[in-house]
Amino acid sequence: MSWPPPPGGTWLIDLDGVVWLAGQPIAGSGPAIDALHRAGVRTLFVTNNAGLTLDQMVERLARAGVTAHRDDLVTSAQAAATLLAPGARVLAVGQGGALEALAERGATVTEEPPFDAVVVGYTRAFDYDRLTAACRALRSGARLIGTNDDATYPTPDGLVPGAGSLLAAVATAGGVIPEVAGKPNQAMADLVRQRAPDVTVMVGDRPSTDGRFAEVLGTRFALVYSGVTRPDQTVDTPRPAATAADLGALVRAL
Repeated sequence: MSWPPPPGGTWLIDLDGVVWLAGQPIAGSGPAIDALHRAGVRTLFVTNNAGLTLDQMVERLARAGVTAHRDDLVTSAQAAATLLAPGARVLAVGQGGALEALAERGATVTEEPPFDAVVVGYTRAFDYDRLTAACRALRSGARLIGTNDDATYPTPDGLVPGAGSLLAAVATAGGVIPEVAGKPNQAMADLVRQRAPDVTVMVGDRPSTDGRFAEVLGTRFALVYSGVTRPDQTVDTPRPAATAADLGALVRAL
């Protein structure tokens, strides 16, 4: 799609690799978002990060100089929760955001079988015993739902394992194909469409998720090089409508 986008509308903005790196604000991201708001653009933060609660994300945004509210966030944890019926019995391989979303959905997070589903998000509390418990639940008939399948996520010190790496281990051990909720999948697209019918741009650092999500939504993809993707990497599909060093540079160019 053509660049620049039309005035107004809603910009979808990824968080990890666009606004911050492991919570450390990326220079210029806060002023860029403020400039968009002053220009009459609404921003909706759309993230595959399922480790943080909504309040933790709002706090991190504040540290980046961005005033935001819980309703300004759409997360892969929320998308995953929509795939479950209220009251579903869930073995959770996750923390923070995933547990919060499951609770808000009315799911029952438990350690006791039977399980309707195993939900995998990002967590540091992942070990062989947790993998074994998830495997047993799956082989007893539980569904496998992943908040996202991003194998890595960016930090100031480089890429580290993401929720997708944990999901791959659980899927392999359990012998099942997971249902994935986050970008670029349909559950996430449905949530965004409910919240923002006037999307004009998806800003992200990962073509395989953010770029393809833009395709699903039928909107422009703006690629920034402040996270996973480097400027020397060739990106053919999906081709971004615009590229920039970071969110600040992208907005200043407009």
